[in-house]
Amino acid sequence: MGKRADAGTPALKLLAERAVAHTAHPYATGAHAGDGFGDDAVRALREAGVDVDGHRVFKTLLADVDGHLVCAVVPVAGMLDLKALAAAAGGKKAAMADPARAQRSSGYVVGGISPIGQRTALPTFVDTSAEGFATVLVSAGRRGLQVELAPADLLAVTGARAAPVSRPVSR
Repeated sequence: MGKRADAGTPALKLLAERAVAHTAHPYATGAHAGDGFGDDAVRALREAGVDVDGHRVFKTLLADVDGHLVCAVVPVAGMLDLKALAAAAGGKKAAMADPARAQRSSGYVVGGISPIGQRTALPTFVDTSAEGFATVLVSAGRRGLQVELAPADLLAVTGARAAPVSRPVSR
């Protein structure tokens, strides 16, 4: 992976500042009426020639744990386990954050929230499944742009903890 000089989002700027090896992957948005932003990203990335699946592409979700925002990073192929997230965060109850609150806190729009370079640093939990890959993809801070980096670098740059915070999707 190379370092990218076209650091246009806070996430990419932070990765460049910290000399973290990464690759930006732009893709067409709005091409799919989908199950969600993550599923659409996986489809569009594949169409753009990036070899990915929903287990290696991760979505960023903000949740409220006992009145405090936290950030969870889970595979697109899974779903956030709110009970596990609350436990990982040392709380009792978790619920998805209000989208407007998530946007204000992160500085990113829903569907483009990156765990990297958020306006307000939040306790962050990356699902342990990320550790099984050489690289993972997360939002780079806008819809239509993912960034690929090593899971250890994602943990380091976000100050995150790895925790089992996802569960399989029952379809």
